[in-house]
Amino acid sequence: MSTILLDVFNVWTLGALLLGTTLGIIIGALPGLGSVVGLSICLPFTFGMDTVPSLTLLLGVYCGSVYGGSISAILVNSPGTPQAAATTLDGYPMAQRGEGGLALGWATVASVLGGLISCGVLILAAPQLSRFATSFGSVEVFALIVLALTCIAAVSHGNTAKGLLMGLIGLMLALVGTDPVTGAARFTFGTPFLSAGFDLIAVVIGLFALSEAFWRVATGNAESAEVSGVRMTLPRLSAWKGRIGTLIRSSGIGCLVGALPGTGAATASFISYAVARQVSPRGDGFGRGEPEGIVAAEASNNAVTGSAMIPTLALGIPGDVVTAILLSALVVHGITPGVRLMTEHLDVVNAIFVVLILINLVMMVVAFPLVRLFGRLLMIPQHLVTAGIVVFGILGAATVRGNPLDVLVAVGFGAAGLVFRLTGFPLAPLVIGLVLGPQFEQTLRRGLLLNDGNFLSFFTDGPLAAVLFLVAALALAAPVIGALRKPRLQDSETK
Repeated sequence: MSTILLDVFNVWTLGALLLGTTLGIIIGALPGLGSVVGLSICLPFTFGMDTVPSLTLLLGVYCGSVYGGSISAILVNSPGTPQAAATTLDGYPMAQRGEGGLALGWATVASVLGGLISCGVLILAAPQLSRFATSFGSVEVFALIVLALTCIAAVSHGNTAKGLLMGLIGLMLALVGTDPVTGAARFTFGTPFLSAGFDLIAVVIGLFALSEAFWRVATGNAESAEVSGVRMTLPRLSAWKGRIGTLIRSSGIGCLVGALPGTGAATASFISYAVARQVSPRGDGFGRGEPEGIVAAEASNNAVTGSAMIPTLALGIPGDVVTAILLSALVVHGITPGVRLMTEHLDVVNAIFVVLILINLVMMVVAFPLVRLFGRLLMIPQHLVTAGIVVFGILGAATVRGNPLDVLVAVGFGAAGLVFRLTGFPLAPLVIGLVLGPQFEQTLRRGLLLNDGNFLSFFTDGPLAAVLFLVAALALAAPVIGALRKPRLQDSETK
């Protein structure tokens, strides 16, 4: 125990913790950067550092960036990271009615508590969850993705047909690029720039950031949120009454999804948002500025940060690009993740546990001055804010992959997003389809290969897949049942 305290509570580790968390929040709040870019920038600087401080810096950037995306999502309707896309659904409407500081308070508390819950799960249940994660084959992951796609109906807000159409468009856009099985080019129209498909960050920047700027120009900033000089305000304890269940449930979903390789925080946030909207008595207010929607999205995507380390540490399996970078940092320092990590490098593992807890606590403290800083930046005239959104959005789209086509993609989706807004088509379903499309296709095709092309065998492949398909069916049937019951209830009340 004393060795762990010496490794964590020293000047270098604490300095790396503060620097990494601060950088992470700033990077996450700037649209187009995100966790991968932040970690890629910081990784070379960790090679000359000791093991614990280097991992602390990277973990701080990772956790901070996931939370930081909520700041721009709430203040300017532009999620800094794809993980924060669900936060815009209720965060920005709160900012529009002058409650941006309170919305950030809800997001911060939910993020910190979700992160701490995931740390507890990581410490207590890492071996058990790692074994459970290995029971998810292609069919089970496909069933989970189908469940996540039911979020499209949940975020459509009365425009179910338009929402499903947008989700279908997102799934079709996910087909552009290289076939994951055969390697053949699809829908690239002969240009090598589309061989890797549409970049998710460029699409998100276009749909949310640039379309917001175009919308402000089209409406003369008439419906933009007044967020200049905003300060974060923590919600009262009494306001949490009836919302604690959503916090715990969403954190649990985030922990479960994060432990599954290849899923991610965006999937967890949309699933949690959809479940909360179905279960909560305040479900009708979701999408109109209901704090519980922010809690559901932020608790789940931050809970992923701790549980995503479970397959990385316990099995040596990186679930996504972020954990692959963290895995490479461990290997550089002579530590091989896997089944022997817990016995051969227990001191490093325990230090990681303590560092993750401290990062979430520091994140709460650092958030106050950083939110105030962003609020001061937004005190400049609105037309300059709009111009800044365009400039930073284009820079973010251009720098992620260095592909010049991404700028055109962002601008194109910005114009399309404006048209969608004017015609009442929700934007979130398109993002959901694009985020989940590649996983949907890959797991479907792998499952068909494993079952000799028999799709019906998916439903009898195992109890876990059957339960997930059943839950997805119930999630789709719930709105229909509710719509059928409403006239009957109204007739009974009139009688």
